Amino acid sequence: MTSPGYDQARVERRRREHERQAVVFGVLIAFLAVCGIFALAVYSGAISSPFNRPFTTVGAAEQETYPVPCLPEVEGQPDGALPIAYSDIQVRVFNASAVSTVGGEVGAAAAFATDLTERGFVVIDLDNFEGAQVVVSELRFGTRGVVAAYTLAQHLPNVRFVLDARTGTSVDLLVGEDYEAPYPADQVVLSEDQPLQNREGCVPVADVTPQPVESPSVASEEASG
Repeated sequence: MTSPGYDQARVERRRREHERQAVVFGVLIAFLAVCGIFALAVYSGAISSPFNRPFTTVGAAEQETYPVPCLPEVEGQPDGALPIAYSDIQVRVFNASAVSTVGGEVGAAAAFATDLTERGFVVIDLDNFEGAQVVVSELRFGTRGVVAAYTLAQHLPNVRFVLDARTGTSVDLLVGEDYEAPYPADQVVLSEDQPLQNREGCVPVADVTPQPVESPSVASEEASG
């Protein structure tokens, strides 16, 4: 036979368990309600999310940047420099990403070289870059190659400009780790009678300090020339 004292203790224990459960579930429900209200406010734009950060590419922020040279004034072209015929632009294509040294493969640079050749550019070299690796692709050129670089850049999204000390007109394309394929050829709108546009924030060429030439092929070519 069960004693009345034992039954009473069991009843009290169950009552306390129910009370604890009610508190726990009440807190959870309140928390979910607050989260729901916060999410609705963020979605409606009433408040901004504390996690609303732009995506960044690791390494891109550390890649050194240089002033972008403006287009030069060209005699006989009062409205601005006109694009150069693709067949008059000599391009060296280098794989400058971390994978460029694996087994001596030039990787994506070969695809760029093929694509540019098909579009009419003159690719005069294809190799791995011997200088520092880059994340965002770069165009490197001298003061005589500014218009050529601007013309080539119309085909390339997300590419940086680097003015170097070469004296020739050739342009180097350094394919970086986060390269983007060229725009489809039929989407590149260039006309021989429509002047090119300066890049935002550009600096006159005379005010840009040229960087050292890092391409051995450029250095040897200019030494022999």
